[in-house]
Amino acid sequence: MKGTPVTTTLRAALSVLLLVGFYVLALGAVVGLGAATVWAFSEHAGAGAAKIGFLTVVVAIGILAALWRVARAEKHPPSGVLLDERDAPELWATVRELAQVADTRPPDEIRLVAEVNAAVNEETRLLGLVGGTRRLFLGVPLLQGLDAAQLRSVLAHELGHYSRSHTRLGPLTYRGREAMVATVQQLQGNVVGWLLKQYTKLYLLVSAAVSRRQELEADELSVRAAGRATAQSALRELPALDAAWGFYGAQYVGLGWDHGYAPAPTDVFDGFSRMLHARAEEISTLRADAPPAEQSRWDSHPSIAARVAAMERMPDVVVTRDDRPATDLVPGFAARATQVAEEQVDYGSRARLGWDALVATTMPLHDQRVADTLYRAVGRAAGTGRGSLSTLLDVVDAGRLDAVRRDLVPNLPLDEAREELVAATSAALRAAAVTSGAASWQPSWTGPARLVTPSGEELDLDPVAREVLDGAGTTAAREHLVALGVDVTAAAQVGETPTAHGGEIVGGLANVKVDGAPHDVLVLDNGLILVPCPKKTEGGRSRLVGLVQSAPVDRLAAAHRFLAYEQIASAVVRKVTPARVDLTLHDGATVSLHETWSGERLTKDSDEALVAYVMPYVREDQPDAVTAG
Repeated sequence: MKGTPVTTTLRAALSVLLLVGFYVLALGAVVGLGAATVWAFSEHAGAGAAKIGFLTVVVAIGILAALWRVARAEKHPPSGVLLDERDAPELWATVRELAQVADTRPPDEIRLVAEVNAAVNEETRLLGLVGGTRRLFLGVPLLQGLDAAQLRSVLAHELGHYSRSHTRLGPLTYRGREAMVATVQQLQGNVVGWLLKQYTKLYLLVSAAVSRRQELEADELSVRAAGRATAQSALRELPALDAAWGFYGAQYVGLGWDHGYAPAPTDVFDGFSRMLHARAEEISTLRADAPPAEQSRWDSHPSIAARVAAMERMPDVVVTRDDRPATDLVPGFAARATQVAEEQVDYGSRARLGWDALVATTMPLHDQRVADTLYRAVGRAAGTGRGSLSTLLDVVDAGRLDAVRRDLVPNLPLDEAREELVAATSAALRAAAVTSGAASWQPSWTGPARLVTPSGEELDLDPVAREVLDGAGTTAAREHLVALGVDVTAAAQVGETPTAHGGEIVGGLANVKVDGAPHDVLVLDNGLILVPCPKKTEGGRSRLVGLVQSAPVDRLAAAHRFLAYEQIASAVVRKVTPARVDLTLHDGATVSLHETWSGERLTKDSDEALVAYVMPYVREDQPDAVTAG
């Protein structure tokens, strides 16, 4: 890769020049507008001169406000658990050796964090001209997934950035990028803001290209320190490990999160280790897949595939592979991991439970939530207001299951609707089995949690759910449930109204008239969150983004009005763009949502998402009122 350092240095210099050029352009715009204002007043332009003057003031204040906001940005203390040299002498010795190979000074601190990542940063002064505390951040799940040789490769890569002085201009470019973005945000809606936005795009493209080149240069040290095969294997391991960590967070750590429960600190990383071992074959399949090749011109890193391929052209070295688990380099790793969990997991007021208790407590809550949705529909079909498992069986025997289907899964093809009903009924049966003491939940590291009988046999209630719904009456199903020890009369609706638990945001619309009053509307896959908003349409998207970032959807729904799709009896879609929808609820109330032409959106297709989720409630006997725009 001859000539690479010079090329990268020139590109880095270009990105700095472009950064300087941004403020030259911004200052030029202010000076030019100021001159135009003076000229317009001298020519007695009147209103035109006042408008130019006003724009000059807006631009000048916007630039100053952005610079002040970035300059005053709060600095946060470093996160992670400090790992002293006497606590992990072998890890520190490896880091010092690699720093010497990279011809740079070793970090002053090593900190363990809860990420599938490793990074070195430095607290510099005077925009990077004066060095400061250098820290190495090591992810606990990264250590759990790599062997010592692969960790060596990753560490060499991170220190390699300091070998080539990649970070010398880092503070300058980071602060500059933040200031550029802040300036563009301040100046939205005028021609100067548009011009600076286009310039910012050019800068980000150039800086991204520089960063990608620097990543390949750092990979050279990785190959030199650990050998090509090990360096490539480490790269291939990262996406598989990242996917495993994401899956673990969603399916295990997040199991009871919305219900107020979380795994105890001692179990957070221990559980991940168990899952890695139990699902080794699945992870091996992920690892064997072709490395990700997706690449965008905006990406700061080359694709894994490009990096693996580039390593083939780098000089190889023979290095004896250390295949010990990377965690062996940190004596007392389990205790350290527990400290990281205590510091970095945002428990809030959640109860901390061991895995057995967590699964046994939260799985019935999941099933009950699904059962409640079914029971509410059953209650409406039976005219009782509230539903239960007994009511469901009676409704089926009375031949009124189709009313439940139309309510619960409107407009779905019959085969798909049947599977949805089977899933909901099965959840209701599982909740009933647990309530009756006929079964309990146990954790599983190879698959979903297991529902087991007191004798330890796994209990599958899907066949019984199908038996309930097969149209032949419920006599056989009732007998099976009695034989299993399930008390049908004890299983009933708990939740009076639907919640947003488990919902995902699929779009957002600002300044929607909800029954004539302005609201910001978040579109979820299980309902709509309606938030009163100002009448003015400026900054609508920023409000939506702030709303999304402010709290989980269940808390947002609890704090504002939540309209679940299951509450809708019928809908009329009058327009897709801008969206105009009229809803009639089961209780007879009506809700109209009319998007304004000047309203902003969270995503480009948010109006289509809203229409798509209410369209199933458009009854066949209603006239077709949908228009394209």
